Amino acid sequence: MTVVATWIDVIAASSEEKQRYQQYKLRKQQLPQEHRAAVDAVERYLVYRGVITSGDILLTLLDDLMILFEECAADGTPVRAIVGDEPVAFAESLLDNHAEGQWIAKERRRLDQAIAGILSATD
Repeated sequence: MTVVATWIDVIAASSEEKQRYQQYKLRKQQLPQEHRAAVDAVERYLVYRGVITSGDILLTLLDDLMILFEECAADGTPVRAIVGDEPVAFAESLLDNHAEGQWIAKERRRLDQAIAGILSATD
């Protein structure tokens, strides 16, 4: 199974999530072309990089992205001013704000617990 298939499976987990995703896509179509293209590019990166394991968290991340771009488009803010000089850093900061939904969050907790267990056993 590819990352894209997994992402679609996560989105399609419930009819409510499907509806939220459809609303997101409709909102994206309302953006000016340049902003819409930027959202598409950021979304692609997030999906391939993020490995979000919860449909709700992924949709919340996409909603946050959409709110930002809708507000900036309404204000006439150019795409470069939104994503800065480092679009990857911009996307990574979005992922950092939604880390609880990534598979790595579970592994981080596991590592913390393992080290805490090792240290408490030697005390």
